[in-house]
Amino acid sequence: MKLPLSNRLLACCAFVKPGDRVADIGCDHGYLSIHLLKNGIASFVMAADVNEGPLQSAMHNARKFGIRENISFYLSDGLRNVPRDFDCAVCAGMGADTMMSIIHRSSWLKNPKYRLILQCQSKRPELRQWLYDEGFRINRETLAKDGKFVYTVMEVVYDPGHAITPAETHITPQLLEDNHSLLPEYYERVKAGMELTISGLERSGDDRLPIYRNILADLVNMEERIYGNRR
Repeated sequence: MKLPLSNRLLACCAFVKPGDRVADIGCDHGYLSIHLLKNGIASFVMAADVNEGPLQSAMHNARKFGIRENISFYLSDGLRNVPRDFDCAVCAGMGADTMMSIIHRSSWLKNPKYRLILQCQSKRPELRQWLYDEGFRINRETLAKDGKFVYTVMEVVYDPGHAITPAETHITPQLLEDNHSLLPEYYERVKAGMELTISGLERSGDDRLPIYRNILADLVNMEERIYGNRR
């Protein structure tokens, strides 16, 4: 029986280390948790969801796919009711505001022993800036495509004292280092979005226009590294 796991969730799984104890926050149908256990990647998974319906679905799927051992289930708003004895927490398919709220309410995550694997659906620049402001650092970041959408997946650790530039909140050094085959496509979407923002600011005479023009200039300066020999 094939597990219906999306590319973005597979990318999240790739950041889980063998033997990790994983907290799957917002587990939905439980497919990520099941994949980690069926493939011998995680040693234990704590699957949590804020809603009873998805949690029951995850429990049903765990039985169906034969991995009812080494998994526990929690009805939990974020990490509130989840035990803290895990190595990494996966938050996938959420907006930036939800992710920031979950992390903010769990101040004990500010500990180098934890890794956060975040697949954010919206406001990624704001999330990246907030993480650095809170003392976190992006350790790795990659891309995944489902349908017509390109998603980012980042591994975050608590490591105060690092900074990120405004342009890097859009295209991080970690994305450049990862050099995924989707990077040019993702870059063009980011660049087009920035150009659209600038066009709107020009029409309204917004005082933030110079800031966004500088960001765009810095993004353009990344092109040589992004495209390399691809063109």
